[in-house]
Amino acid sequence: MSSTTAPIPVVGLVHVAAGKLLLVRAVRQQAFYLPGGKIDPGETELQALHREVREELGTGVAGPAFYGRYTTDAVGQGSGVRVALACYRGAPDAEPRAAAEIAELAWMDRAEYLAQPVTAPAIVDLLADLDP
Repeated sequence: MSSTTAPIPVVGLVHVAAGKLLLVRAVRQQAFYLPGGKIDPGETELQALHREVREELGTGVAGPAFYGRYTTDAVGQGSGVRVALACYRGAPDAEPRAAAEIAELAWMDRAEYLAQPVTAPAIVDLLADLDP
């Protein structure tokens, strides 16, 4: 794939509790990432955030607010594929649970994430920014 290909637009929920970030791991994936996913054509970032969180965690999102954007290499998508991750801070409006393609949920701080066998560059960058 050419390096001039536009990054894949994705959105993710940034929810921190007790100093740890809520992360998910999809079936057939090794890396944990933010609850969220690809933005469908014609969808806004917030519409995609609400849809993806409902699909993956079985909850809505309370008080989403734009946090930042990270454009990095995508994990598990092939060489040269990049993502443009729009991050929104917010909270699940109910107890999150693994749903749809999500195999597991985890709460991790930066050190715990960096100890994982596979990491997503965007999440590494985000956790560095979130570190006090």
